[in-house]
Order: sequence, then C-alpha cells, then structure tokens
Amino acid sequence: MTADIRTFGCRLNAYESEVIRGHTAGQDDLVVVNTCAVTAEAERQGRAAVRRAHRERPGARIVVTGCAAQINPGAWSALPGVDRVLGNLDKLRAEAWRPGAGGAVSDIWVPRADAPAAVTGFDGRARALVEVQQGCGHACTFCVIPQGRGPSRSVPAGAVVQRVRALVEAGYNEVVLTGVDIASYGPDLPGRPTLGSLARRVLALVPGLARLRLSSLDPALLGTGAPDEDVWRLLAEEPRFMPHLHLSVQAGSDLVLKRMRRRHSRAGALAVIARARRVRPGVAIGADLIAGFPTETDALFRETLDFVDEAALPYVHVFPYSERPGTPAARMPAVPVAARRERAGRLRAAAAVHAGAFHAGMLGRMVQVVAERGGRGHTEHFAPVRLVGSGGEVGRVVVGRVVGADAAGLAVQPGADRPM
Repeated sequence: MTADIRTFGCRLNAYESEVIRGHTAGQDDLVVVNTCAVTAEAERQGRAAVRRAHRERPGARIVVTGCAAQINPGAWSALPGVDRVLGNLDKLRAEAWRPGAGGAVSDIWVPRADAPAAVTGFDGRARALVEVQQGCGHACTFCVIPQGRGPSRSVPAGAVVQRVRALVEAGYNEVVLTGVDIASYGPDLPGRPTLGSLARRVLALVPGLARLRLSSLDPALLGTGAPDEDVWRLLAEEPRFMPHLHLSVQAGSDLVLKRMRRRHSRAGALAVIARARRVRPGVAIGADLIAGFPTETDALFRETLDFVDEAALPYVHVFPYSERPGTPAARMPAVPVAARRERAGRLRAAAAVHAGAFHAGMLGRMVQVVAERGGRGHTEHFAPVRLVGSGGEVGRVVVGRVVGADAAGLAVQPGADRPM
C-alpha cells in the first residue's frame, strides 16, 4: 500500500502526487495533503483536508506539501496533527519520504538540475499527464504561484519522449503535456526548442500515442510577437493533436489586462481564437477568466462578458478574484465579494449558451471518447460525455454517435471500441 494522498489544484500537482505515490510505497500510515495556493478557497480546502485527516486518521503521520506549504510553511506546520512540511522541490525527492526524514522547504528560486521522476500510472485517471515545464518567469499582478513554484524551467525533450513512450506502453491512449506555464517551454534548454517543436517530436517518436493534448496556454504563445508556428501546423495538419485549446485569457478588457500585467490584448486573444477556427474548423476553445478583478467597474466587466459572446466561448473556467497576500493586485481598490460572485455567475451563464450551441452542432456525428469512470468520458474536443449503456474500460477509446446534447455535454451511443 501507499500513502493516502489528497491533491488540490492543477494538473501539475496531480502529476506530482503520482511521483509522491511512487516514493511512499508501503507507508499506509501516512496522509499527504498536496496543497494549492491559487485562491483563498483552495487554501481553505487544504486546511479542511488536514483537519479531517487528523480527526479521521488518529495516529497517522500527516505531511503537508504543495504551493501553499511552500509559500507559508509555518502556518501549515502549526495545524494540529501535522508531522512535517515539505516544499515543492523537496516533495519530489525520494529521500524526503523515507521514514524518519524531517521537514524541508528549500529555496524555490534555486534552479533544479534534474528532471522530475517518471510516472507510469495515474490512480484511476483515464488520461496521463507529463510534466514538461515548471515555474513561471512572469509577474501577473494577481498571481502568487511564482512564489510557490519559482522560475520557469523546462524538462529536456528526450526525457519527455521517454515518459510518453512509457505511458503508452502502460496502456494510456491520451497524454496531456502540463506545467505551470507551458507556453514558456524551451528558452532555458540548448537550442531553445519551442513547445510546438516538443509536441511534434513526441508525436513523431511515439507513433503509438493516439491523442496528444496541451494544458492551459498563454495566448502570447500563439499570437503576439513570434507565434509558435509548430503549434499552428500541428493544429492544422495532425489528427492526433487534439482540436482543443484552453487559453489563459483572464479578462476581455484591455485596461484590466494591463492592470493584470498580461502579455496579450483583447484583440490579440480574439485573433488567436479566429485563427484556430480557420486552421481547424470545429476546434473547441476554452478560457480561464477572473471575475471582479480590483478596479473592475461594471463597464469593464461588460467588456469581458461581451468577449465571451464575441469569441463564442463554450468552455470557461471562471475564478471570482481572490486576494493573494504579497501581490500588487491585493493592494488595489477591491470589488465587493458579492459582486465578484455575481459576475462569475454571469460569465458562466454566458458560456453555457455557447456550450449548448457547440454541443448541438455535434448531434448525429461520430466521436471518439476516452472512457472514464461512471460511464463518463471526453471527446477529442474535450466535450464532456455520458456514454449510453456500457461505459467501456477506463482509458479505452470508444467510438460512438452523439444522440443527445445540451449545455452540460453530450450523450453518446457507443458503436465500437477503437483497438489499441
């Protein structure tokens, strides 16, 4: 048995929890809480998990790690039942998990020379994650994550290819390349490769990989300055490169984007979306958006709401703005919390209209679904699916016809399993 690992936050944290799982074989008296710091709510959930573990697992050793622990280790070590705290660099080292090891929170700004440990399995997950990048070199005014992750660092392409190949050999049909800011992949490596060149190399050298997907992208990678043309060529020409882009847009107002210190404009984000739809008709577009950023007036919020409609965004991940201590935005004039929540709801409602239309356009079509637990799954476009009848083995690619559609997703009648 391994530790009881409770993970919060992003896909990168999920990947690292699997690294930890490999380091904790046989330690069934251990509870690991892998925290997130992106919002106050994420931290609250982490604290609740620690308290619950202390209440439900008396006598278990509780180790807290992740971004929130890296940023404020003292606050987490003071919680009842916490045995020790590990920083984001330390949690990936096998020796940190040996019985009797102490806590450690290393300086996150010291470059890490080694690539993270390989992972060949993900507990109950239908698709595999591969870390290609860590940290962030930007300074968005709302974001605390650089304090928890340090500077941007890339995983060498050879190591990425080896890990993808191992996952395919382990039976995974879909791999997601993930990191803190994968758009920043490559400048710290010899030859300065790009994310697109990495993806092209993975697909060329791992022909057995059925589906390759990218996690959230900064629109600057695809638009402003020197766009990554390899990503565009893959989107246009490679069927194994999924027709799905999730963009870290954050706002549809140029003034708010400037105050966030983002690297793209409203027009730039719209241009990226328009180009994606030209080169890959039917591509799915998602976006991260923040509602109620400091100084956001009703008129400025309307610009972001209008952006959702102008871009016809079917998928949004909306965060009501959350103050993060030590960030410039936390010192700006705040929008009332109730208004943030109300605006977040309006953004989600606007996107739901476009999701309904996007899904309705798939009625009658044949789609390929990676089966998940509970008869669920996702298509190539990452559209949520309910499989009618037999759900199929988790991780298997199921071919079926879309027989129902609404804003929440698709109903798919399986017709055949794709042999893998």
